[in-house]
Amino acid sequence: MNEFEKDVQSKRHDLFDAGLGFVFSFLFFMIIFFIGVIFDAVGS
Repeated sequence: MNEFEKDVQSKRHDLFDAGLGFVFSFLFFMIIFFIGVIFDAVGS
């Protein structure tokens, strides 16, 4: 057995971290997209 498997730093599932990373990156790009849409609507 690997010695790192005996003393794990975080007992949390990786699914939660992956989900949070996906949600935050999705929100970030959605905000950038809507800022661009707003600037396009104001500029025209």
